Amino acid sequence: MNRGTTMATIALDATLTVEPNPMGSAVYSRRLIECLASLATPHHFLLCYRLSRLRQYRRFLRPRRAPEPSRPTFSLRIFQEPFTFWLRYEAEVFHSLGQRPPAFRFPKEIVTIHDVIPLTGRDYSTPEYQRKFSGLLLQAVARAVRVVTPTQHSAEQLIQHTGARRDQVRVIPLGVDLPETQMSPERRREERERFVGKGCEMLLSVGAIDNRKNTLNILRALERMPAHYHLVIAGKDGYGSQAVHDFIRREQLTSRVSVLGYVPGDRLASLYEASSALVFVSFEEGFGLPLLEAMAHGVPVVASQASCLPEVCGNAALFADPHDHAEIAERIMQIVEDGRLREKMIQQGWVRAREFPWCRTAEETCRVYDEVLAL
Repeated sequence: MNRGTTMATIALDATLTVEPNPMGSAVYSRRLIECLASLATPHHFLLCYRLSRLRQYRRFLRPRRAPEPSRPTFSLRIFQEPFTFWLRYEAEVFHSLGQRPPAFRFPKEIVTIHDVIPLTGRDYSTPEYQRKFSGLLLQAVARAVRVVTPTQHSAEQLIQHTGARRDQVRVIPLGVDLPETQMSPERRREERERFVGKGCEMLLSVGAIDNRKNTLNILRALERMPAHYHLVIAGKDGYGSQAVHDFIRREQLTSRVSVLGYVPGDRLASLYEASSALVFVSFEEGFGLPLLEAMAHGVPVVASQASCLPEVCGNAALFADPHDHAEIAERIMQIVEDGRLREKMIQQGWVRAREFPWCRTAEETCRVYDEVLAL
């Protein structure tokens, strides 16, 4: 961090930090703000919550004030157009964390765009959703002096589909929290048996049940595998989920598939460590946090050879064509049954996860703030 930086006031849209079931953008928002509090920067941060979240006031994120002058300080604000019009005069920079522009024009704006799926994913949401969030995304990019995005893949998509300039975009990867402890092999086996039964392999899918996450092809892959392979899905219903539930019933897979809905972080950690492999074969992603979460918990990963997933995984996953359920099944059985390969992937996954600390996300983001303030 540049110790000569002059103190400035930076506003962030912290609304997503009070999401009751945090995923993706919500996890990013919370961990970014929490890690900003640990940096050596003199800036003052306004954590802004939309008026619609006022009833959740007790859950607002409140980083502790640090006594050192080199540490940031934080204040809370409610914002709602047009009532809190004065907010624009309180901050030199506004950082939108959720792919949408702020309610008011600020002197300088930054936006984090995780992906451009509202613009490109015609089969992943309703036309109404696409129209609304495509418009917000394009407006946010047009107004921003800098656009933060988590992968080079997303950066190229931004440039191609939004007209963002290459010199406007900054790639800042997301992070992962490393577990303080991990289960022993015996404890992992006991947990696995508790979920899927003795002698069974437990495949884990983390994320919404929808077209983009490619849940149907995971099920088709499961059909090709021996009966002792089971699938646990940790995610809520999304666009196209009804077809998934219908497929499970029609193909009589109910005894081999457990649908848990949204699973909170503490319970999800146990699921990771109990599983034989994470299967994450999405058609399109902005980053894919479950990839790193699984690696951090010592779980081998099968990922799709598509979108940003090879960029995020590096050499720490086996890859499959997301359209080819036979290849997905082959890769899963390979990583589960080949002991030497499995151990290699686990070790490379641990190394890969350590390359993505959340503190780096915060440090690189703060450098963008200093860059924008100097313009």
